Amino acid sequence: MFRSIAISLLGALFLAACDVSPVAMRMGPDGKPVPAVYRISSNDAPRVRQRMQDGLNTMRAQHGLAPLQGNAELASAAATHAQDMSFQSRPWHWGSDGSSPMQRAQRAGYRGSFVGEMVSETFETEIETVTAWMSEAETRAVILDRRARDVGVGWHQDGNGKLWWVVVLGEPAAGMQIAAR
Repeated sequence: MFRSIAISLLGALFLAACDVSPVAMRMGPDGKPVPAVYRISSNDAPRVRQRMQDGLNTMRAQHGLAPLQGNAELASAAATHAQDMSFQSRPWHWGSDGSSPMQRAQRAGYRGSFVGEMVSETFETEIETVTAWMSEAETRAVILDRRARDVGVGWHQDGNGKLWWVVVLGEPAAGMQIAAR
């Protein structure tokens, strides 16, 4: 099962790489590649958000679950919390103002039900981050929650390249599910 997940993610990563112009890889004195910082420019933002959503949907599809649809309110809550995590210098679910993930989704105007939030402090790409989340029982359960239909993807990148990822999942309000289709 994990082999098929890894193959799917590698395929998604390969396809995602088609959007990015090639970068010459630097080699160290030992002949091995020198790790490069993964930088996200404002021009890359829509593609990065879509690759994260596609990675999550690939995992959900392998488990027979409906795909997630992007939601602007949840994306706003996620982006705000990513910046706040950077400010706090810790990846966790509580805002510096004491807010919970549910409160932040409501503040952003989300009218559905909060399902879950995943956070990460890393130098990894969006695809590597989804892979890491799938390897942990708690975050995998959020990704594979049958109630989830809406997704908000947000991140903040520090000057040193560190990424603070936040993904918020929600279940649309009863009347909103029909309108979304």
